[in-house]
Amino acid sequence: MRASPMAGASHHLVVFLAALLALLPGSSQLQYSQTWTLFKIQQMLNHPPVLSHWRRTTDFCGGGGTAAPSAAVVCYGDTVTQLHIAGVRGAPPLPMNFSIGALVMALSRLPDLKVLTLSGLGLWGPLPDKIGRLAALEIVNMSGNYLYGGVPGGLSQLTGLQTLILDDNLLAGELPAWIGELPQLAVLSLRNNSLGGAVPASVGRMESLRSLVLASNNLTGNLPDMSGLTNLQVIDVGDNWLGPAFPALGRKVVTVVLSRNRFTGGLPGEITSFYLLERLDVSWNRFVGPFMPALLSLPAIRYLNVAGNRFTGVLSDKVACGDNLQFVDLSSNLLTGSEPACLRPDKKPATVVLVNANCLEATGGDASQHPSPFCQNQALAVGITHGGKVRKKLTHHAGFLAGIAMAALAAASAIAVVAVVAVRRKNKKGVMVRPPAMLGEDNSSSTSGYPSKMFADARYISQTVKLGALGIPPYRTFSLVELEAATDNFENSLLLGQDSFGEMYRGRLGNGTLVAIRSLKVKRNQSSLSFSRHIETISRLRHRNLVSALGHCFEYDLDDSTVTQLYLVFEYVQNGNLRSRISQGTEGRKLTWAQRISAAIGIANGIQFLHAGMMPGLFGNNLKINNILLDQNHVAKISSYNIPILGEAMKSEKGGAGGKHHTESPLLNDKTDIFDFGVILLEIVSGKPITSLYEVEIMKELMLWAVADEDLVRRRSFADQEVSKGCSDESLRTIMQICLRCLAKEAVQRPSIEDVLWNLQFAAQVQDDWEGDNRSSDGSMVSSSSRITKSSRFQHEQTRSGREKECEDSSARGSVWLQAATEDGNFETACNTGRRQAEDERY
Repeated sequence: MRASPMAGASHHLVVFLAALLALLPGSSQLQYSQTWTLFKIQQMLNHPPVLSHWRRTTDFCGGGGTAAPSAAVVCYGDTVTQLHIAGVRGAPPLPMNFSIGALVMALSRLPDLKVLTLSGLGLWGPLPDKIGRLAALEIVNMSGNYLYGGVPGGLSQLTGLQTLILDDNLLAGELPAWIGELPQLAVLSLRNNSLGGAVPASVGRMESLRSLVLASNNLTGNLPDMSGLTNLQVIDVGDNWLGPAFPALGRKVVTVVLSRNRFTGGLPGEITSFYLLERLDVSWNRFVGPFMPALLSLPAIRYLNVAGNRFTGVLSDKVACGDNLQFVDLSSNLLTGSEPACLRPDKKPATVVLVNANCLEATGGDASQHPSPFCQNQALAVGITHGGKVRKKLTHHAGFLAGIAMAALAAASAIAVVAVVAVRRKNKKGVMVRPPAMLGEDNSSSTSGYPSKMFADARYISQTVKLGALGIPPYRTFSLVELEAATDNFENSLLLGQDSFGEMYRGRLGNGTLVAIRSLKVKRNQSSLSFSRHIETISRLRHRNLVSALGHCFEYDLDDSTVTQLYLVFEYVQNGNLRSRISQGTEGRKLTWAQRISAAIGIANGIQFLHAGMMPGLFGNNLKINNILLDQNHVAKISSYNIPILGEAMKSEKGGAGGKHHTESPLLNDKTDIFDFGVILLEIVSGKPITSLYEVEIMKELMLWAVADEDLVRRRSFADQEVSKGCSDESLRTIMQICLRCLAKEAVQRPSIEDVLWNLQFAAQVQDDWEGDNRSSDGSMVSSSSRITKSSRFQHEQTRSGREKECEDSSARGSVWLQAATEDGNFETACNTGRRQAEDERY
């Protein structure tokens, strides 16, 4: 559930009016240091259009900083207390020289900042712990960005925090237990991230909590007991893996959204006493048992959605309805009887009512209902009798059909896309026939069991926007007809390759999209539940740095009702692999040093997603440089990740270059990928193709020799000569050092993927700063590079001749000088600029 437009408009109006109060007589001039900080923030955000009205003459506390609610500065006296900067939905990530840590440090120079909004601005990187330095913060909204990593522990220091909104980011890891210890937190919203694990029990002790929104993540297990949270009004945890128990809630809740999870059993009887309940959505779970008509007559109920479950019972004309009902969806259940009279158009013309794919009495030629025996048989198939008792055994045929149907519904739940499971079935004469209607499928309508587009699932909309900004279409189920048309009936000329698992074809969909279609042979002993689990996982293999899954299609035989073929559809990446632009690239086509770092960061981001962005994580991904593809913007995409359905077969195959160092311990599986990534880094740096472990050991020794000495020439002689003159020595050394750590023989000595990412991003920032120095010194670049130039410097920075620039040893990977360079305004030089320039002159 998203906040209503009215609520959002009210929030912006309050912000706007608060900002206009600064125009009243007696308003103070903003402190110069804070004015400078605001301009610095504008620069760090790459001068977004929403701040185009910020100029040198702007009087921020006089109202000049506020042009609209999306860009507002509110002062109290001569200090900033509120900062609102809201960009556009789906804004692309900021350039590589952006530093989220530097931005947070700049914000810390606004010591009285209570309200902070930085949404839709393309912020990226792990939110640093030093956000805890903004001690006065009460409201934080950083939604709609590209923040990754975990929820930072520094937030636990903000004891006055009342609202935390980090929706629509890429956060992973578990929800920390300390989140429930924030004494004043009333609104917690982390919608549409990749958080996993269980919701901590401490959430059940948040006495001040009014709104809990954790929808569209990978959360698992039962929710904590929240019956004691007397202030809780909104709980939205839709589109996760939660369950099976219905959560214990207080009776004053207004909104309850549990859709697209794994809740089972019946609804608790006390829910009919929730007299303030306005919205109840339990759709697309595994609820069973009698439907409670009393839900329709709750005094405040406006929205009721129980679609896609296995509710039974007989509806009648005499069922009462509440006066406020605006939307009711009872579709795709096992209900019999007749549609309640109070839901018919003549009684409630303004109410949207969906009851299709049940077994209700058809009226007016309505063909959307199943015959009554269908619901009886399906109730038996899922173990329910009309009395609600559980049957201990299922017939083989009914159990299989129910299992296949549940697999299809689970896949649809995971991807939130309306589609019909595509299958090819043959009768005894070999003639192609359409399968009979499956559980919850309505052959008369392509939208059976789903509300109209205007009530589309919020997860689908948010994912479409987020992935659409990255050029990745939504995941969906394909029909076999579509795939045959896309490949000209699997024409041999479109065959990209084949192995023991099946074939890979290039195809073009009806809308012109190029795709890669993998045809996989399926073992006959695989169960329908196994398919369900695999499809759920595959549907989540979607990331900017993965060759993302776009959909799937089943094929099975009519004779014995077994799945015989699975088609997986992936995006088609047609700009070659990374090796073709590194060690095998021709002159003029090889990537620059900055582009190589960017590609390495992309690969590491993809690995992090495979390890921590999914539940369970995928390890042992057979990473090789020729399996890293580049799109037209040189974005690196991993194509060799461990597809779950091939897991057992993959165990028998030889791994990547690090195969001999792979450990059998599941606790160290992530370090297998780290080793293989180190091999890729080795080729990125040296520019030489590496095809064996022997070559890895030789190149590793040469790199150790090169990095152990302060001799700049030695390091650059090891590096690819195509880029050696265009790279900063500190950047090169940082990449070499993390590469060697990745190649450690002992798995426990290899770094985490988060550590790898930190070093790579640090190297990118060093390289960008070095290129900026070269531009400013001679007006041109020392080598060709497609790096984005730095933003223009502030004019008043040129007058800081009396300001001392402090420097400390950069042995700790340069963190001190980087902080000084990006946080204290020393944009022209870093703390150790003199040393680096001397090295460059020596070279």
